[in-house]
Amino acid sequence: MSNRNFSIIAHIDHGKSTLADRLLEGHVDFAWEVSRSLAACQGAVLLIDASQGVQAQSISVFHNAKERGLTIIPVLNKIDLPASQPERIATQMQSTFGIDPSEILHISAKTGEGVDAVLEAIINRIPPPIARADAPLKAFLFDSMYDKYRGVISLISVQGGVLRKGDKIASSYTRKKYEITELGIMYPEEVPTKSLNPGQVGYIACNMKQSSEAHIGDTIHRVGEIVEPMAGFQPTKAMVFAGVYPIDNSDFPKLEESINRLTLTDRSVTVQRESSSALGQGCRLGFLGTLHMDVFRQRLEDEYDANVIITAPTVPYKLIYKDKEALISNPTDFPDVGDMGIRVKEVQEPVVKASIIVPEEYFGDMMELCYSHRGEELEHRYLDSGTTSARIMLTCIVPLSEIVTDFFDQLKSRSSGFASFDYEDAGYRSSDLAKMVFLLNGKPVDALALIVHRSSQDAVGRQWVKKLHKVIPKQLFEVPIQAAVGRKIIARETLKAMRADVTAGLYGGHYERKMKHLENQKEGKRKMKKMGSVDLPQEAFFEILSNKK
Repeated sequence: MSNRNFSIIAHIDHGKSTLADRLLEGHVDFAWEVSRSLAACQGAVLLIDASQGVQAQSISVFHNAKERGLTIIPVLNKIDLPASQPERIATQMQSTFGIDPSEILHISAKTGEGVDAVLEAIINRIPPPIARADAPLKAFLFDSMYDKYRGVISLISVQGGVLRKGDKIASSYTRKKYEITELGIMYPEEVPTKSLNPGQVGYIACNMKQSSEAHIGDTIHRVGEIVEPMAGFQPTKAMVFAGVYPIDNSDFPKLEESINRLTLTDRSVTVQRESSSALGQGCRLGFLGTLHMDVFRQRLEDEYDANVIITAPTVPYKLIYKDKEALISNPTDFPDVGDMGIRVKEVQEPVVKASIIVPEEYFGDMMELCYSHRGEELEHRYLDSGTTSARIMLTCIVPLSEIVTDFFDQLKSRSSGFASFDYEDAGYRSSDLAKMVFLLNGKPVDALALIVHRSSQDAVGRQWVKKLHKVIPKQLFEVPIQAAVGRKIIARETLKAMRADVTAGLYGGHYERKMKHLENQKEGKRKMKKMGSVDLPQEAFFEILSNKK
């Protein structure tokens, strides 16, 4: 029997892991991850929870699979639950995906009911890969990982020919040559085999040292044979950027090494050194999204015990000059107001097409949420009607900068957790943006610079100035805290002076006792960050940079 390569498309917690476990007896998250996985498949199982219905993420992945020409097998899971409504959800799937309800399989991955029919459908409905053993070797590289003992391990889909241990291969993209030291299939862990045959998906080890050599979308061929490279797909684009700094400046070499090690296993993170007058030496990292950023930060802290400060997330802005274009991801590099109209003709910001699926009773709240985040071109349609719990799909164009702040948290809180959300890149649009800087005692703090839309600059300025006033400890002198756009002061608070004597409460006693307290105060000051002439404890930085709003 020939192979079948397929995916399972499902929203988080709709049962894909349980179904996968059942199929092997015997959080679709990033569009990039989904795209490269689908590239190695001929079909996909569209798995929908019969008690929850169609979710936003499933829709975007479904369209991705259809664009690639994959055969879709629709499956309704969790039919054993009392809250299951298979007929209603099947009608939903028909209106959303154009799927004939008679083609939908009804299963319970938990009990095993109907799973045999899924296996039969995979064999009967999904076509086998079109590949010949006597053709020149041609393999599609769609993923890679790093092993500290074997180097880079690449996942490939063999499109033609047979690959064996000891074969000499070459990359169409880099032209570098390698020798296969190990190969096998994922079952689901690595299982070594003697060969990878036409149509099979498997892994190869070939003493590849750098992750950058494993180019996603590359065509692998046998040395000495000329093959036509396969059409790849767009490389990853970092869309959310943040500065990462060690709390103690002397820890920067260790932090940089930890970041470099982590990027060996996550190729989609971009890294660039940067320095800040307030925070010292650090790195500006680019991520696919805010969830990606949070996961990376968590791994940095958990796996490498890193103690870091992360600046507010920003997006890449496009500056249109008279003779060139430039992308700016660091607010400190954004031109001042005086340069607008003179050197810079236009400023554009990235926008996304957002999709929200929500019960009808929360529709008004979702409309208000989108409008308050500069949403445009709002459209909606009912996924099902004539029921007491109708659900609506709302789509709109929203600036990406609005998504990376508190949008998702508000979406969940305003919908009592019932809304599902997804978005896809929608290019760049012209926008009225400006750089906002914060002055402490008259000196700008580069780490706190923001790019704001003119419509919200007054509100953002007041919010941040109040926040700074709340978290900055009193100094030995009066400190004016100001938000400025160009030469215009948007908001101001004044931090009153306070003279602290750490030995005031020590009456009598030995001289060394006072000296010990003074030394402790000195040690505490070493842990402070200098912002102009103002000392700021690390806790205050954490509080300031914890979110943008």
